[in-house]
Amino acid sequence: MNTFARIIALASCVGLLASCSELVKKTIQDNPEIVFEAIKKDPAGFMEVVRGAAQEAQKAEMMAAKEAETKAREDEFANPKKPEVGSDRAVLGSDSAPVTIVEYSDFQCPFCQRGANTVSKVLDEYDGKVKLIYKHLPLEQKHPNARRGSEYFEAIAMQDNNKAYAFKSLVFENQNDTYGDAEKLYTELAKKVGADISKLQADLKNKSDKISAIIEKDMQEANKFGFQGTPGYLINGVSLKGAYPYEEFKKVIDRHLKK
Repeated sequence: MNTFARIIALASCVGLLASCSELVKKTIQDNPEIVFEAIKKDPAGFMEVVRGAAQEAQKAEMMAAKEAETKAREDEFANPKKPEVGSDRAVLGSDSAPVTIVEYSDFQCPFCQRGANTVSKVLDEYDGKVKLIYKHLPLEQKHPNARRGSEYFEAIAMQDNNKAYAFKSLVFENQNDTYGDAEKLYTELAKKVGADISKLQADLKNKSDKISAIIEKDMQEANKFGFQGTPGYLINGVSLKGAYPYEEFKKVIDRHLKK
């Protein structure tokens, strides 16, 4: 058979298959009982096919999401997001550190607890090279006592940054107790970190408008940057959305440091 004939034969087969496919599709649409009978004869096989199809769809969705995230991250390395960082914000780490992590978090979120532990490891491993700025994104409908924790954090920060971050760590360590008498818990943890409780209570009352404005501004900024859930991180303007493992933080930080 010459080349031309082969092409004609192949085209005929493809056309036939397409026609058959359409015919099968129309037959099933017109006679759905065919499918029902097939399911009755082999329900286990049918469920296996459904599970397999669902898994393949999930894999494809995850791959697409990962590709989109990778592209977005590359765009952010070229055009990093620019969070507002005033001189009055509490900073943990060296002021001269070349990498800044801005953390948007919720004191009652279990994923934020996991993320906080990862960030703590990052700060230890990159001592002097990374600093942290904690910002607030309390999801109040789910976590009614999270915002009060944020208010305590900012009030303690008015006294001492390190004490505020020590308070943050203790809240996450005792996160389950925030669903009880949170006010009592926050006061006890503030005492543990050495905060002046009289001043703390006075600032929570007298400077509540200032503290509330800080939290509201953080929430607006987080939403502007696309952080709908918690935790969210900006590493020199490059975002990580979720409680990523240490290795993902390392990839972004090392790339920044190479610059």
